Amino acid sequence: MKQSMQLRLGQQLTMTPQLQQAIKLLQLSTLDLQQEIQQALESNLMLESADDELSEAGAERLNPDELAAQAPDPRIEEVRLDSSLHPERDAMPAELPTDSQWTDTFDSYSPGTGSGANGQDGNDFDLFAQRSRPQTLHDHIDWQLNLARFDARDQSIAEALIDAIDADGYLRLDLTELPVILDDPTLEADEIDAVLHRIQSFDPPGIAARDLQECLILQLRQLPDSQPQRDGALQICMRHFDALARNDLDAMRRGSKLQDSELAQALTLIRSLNPRPGSAVTDMRPEYIKPDVLVRRRDGQWQVELNPDSTPKIRVNERYRQLIRRADKAADNQCLKSHLQEAQWFIKSLISRNDTVLRVASKIVELQQDFFDFGEEAMRPLILRDIAETLELHESTISRVTTQKYMHTPRGTFEFKYFFSSHVNTSSGGECSSTAIRAFIRKLVAAEKPNKPLSDSKIADVLSEQGIQVARRTVAKYREAMGIPPSNERKRLA
Repeated sequence: MKQSMQLRLGQQLTMTPQLQQAIKLLQLSTLDLQQEIQQALESNLMLESADDELSEAGAERLNPDELAAQAPDPRIEEVRLDSSLHPERDAMPAELPTDSQWTDTFDSYSPGTGSGANGQDGNDFDLFAQRSRPQTLHDHIDWQLNLARFDARDQSIAEALIDAIDADGYLRLDLTELPVILDDPTLEADEIDAVLHRIQSFDPPGIAARDLQECLILQLRQLPDSQPQRDGALQICMRHFDALARNDLDAMRRGSKLQDSELAQALTLIRSLNPRPGSAVTDMRPEYIKPDVLVRRRDGQWQVELNPDSTPKIRVNERYRQLIRRADKAADNQCLKSHLQEAQWFIKSLISRNDTVLRVASKIVELQQDFFDFGEEAMRPLILRDIAETLELHESTISRVTTQKYMHTPRGTFEFKYFFSSHVNTSSGGECSSTAIRAFIRKLVAAEKPNKPLSDSKIADVLSEQGIQVARRTVAKYREAMGIPPSNERKRLA
């Protein structure tokens, strides 16, 4: 085969670094964006926060020569320090190598470190000591175990049992396997039961139960005897638990011999118990949401504006901008130019992100104005393509904007994606969104009679009378998605 050279012309799409950065910032949440901005402020010397003490007007009046003239002389020590406390200051060099760290030459110092009146050693200082980790369920039980009086044998049994408790507070261990786990064939079942009963008396009530029935019984037994219908609730949980699981009111009434009012009080007491006692102890750190936009009603119109607290204000440092010499090819000058270009790209990407978020949010509010006026039942069907075609943007861009972006409204804080939903046809030829159907179902269930709850078929018939054509299985799907139990489990005594 003969080799030859050929010249061809072609076109292809490439993502520039600027475009990649803009896409990255667009899909970040508010909290992630603030971290990204903070990293940019720390890595790019040309960027600075707009909240700095030195204003732009003051920076423009200062040229580089004036800044150098105002710099303090490093040979003049404004604050006299006792050299006996810090002898290393006497041997402080004028400059440090660029590849070295401060701790290579000097001992690190933080407030509260060092030997003092409290006798703490500086090496043991923890900067994040006050940020303690959340307390777990095992920590809470171990703390009670240390306060209880167990001998060495019972202590080992108790520790093995506590290790087998899951996050919900249930004991996930076959007690017959415990002698093998502890490598003690002389261990008897009575000893294990005695230790288990002591652990089950710990806080929270119902801990170390082996199933739901035992969990409810343990909680009821720890209630005072004066608690109304405590004995009736215990009788139902111990002898008629299967009927309780089926919510079979007739079977519980016949088996317990309780009157309707007494049975209602006993069931109310059982429903007040915690089926997952371990969840009451777990210390979950709150997750905060900072909205990207604010929606307010002014002069009869809904107005959308960016949340000023969501994006820190940044700008280019004018001091360093003035230090750039246009025709200089020095390495320092090239570094300043590179940082300046990156800073300008970053600020431009932020402006583009804010503009896109504001445009999409404004269009959502415009199309879903009935929701803001009347509530969920007035939500109209909406898909990403509707917004993309109106704003002349790609659907992928709308998808990035509506992910992890939140809108604060008088009706609550919602994610942008909340306003997009599928639709079903109505008898009049229109469309109804799935969000509105969920609101109708929730309203019907809230208004139903406790002793005659509405079935899924009945709810579908009621919606059909209102012109919304929806199947029974669709009603069941929406009901389960909202966490509403079926009609047989919602049945209550009148």
